[in-house]
Amino acid sequence: MNNCIFCKIAKKEIPADILIDDVDFLVFKDINPKAPVHFLIIPKKHLGSVDALTLQDLEIIGKLILKAKSVAELSGVSKSGYRLIFNIGKDAGVEVNHLHLHFLAGKPLNFNF
Repeated sequence: MNNCIFCKIAKKEIPADILIDDVDFLVFKDINPKAPVHFLIIPKKHLGSVDALTLQDLEIIGKLILKAKSVAELSGVSKSGYRLIFNIGKDAGVEVNHLHLHFLAGKPLNFNF
């Protein structure tokens, strides 16, 4: 996707505060954090929303969850806890239509729904 901001970040066309950069994923700090530790975990391959996923994406989604576990270990919150969030659609606040997983930690996270 030519205009996808996350694709541009993955290609290093836009700077980001990167924690992990490997073959499949990029993990970087959210520019508008909702917790003391707030990373976005994105596949480097452009995938749309969770709604666009198919069985062909099963492997990358499994790896995405395991990458979150690595983020917890690297950021020192695997014992204290963390939250993983997928937002789907405009009503959920999605601004970038590139699959991404929010990783939040660093304080008790209340359920304010």
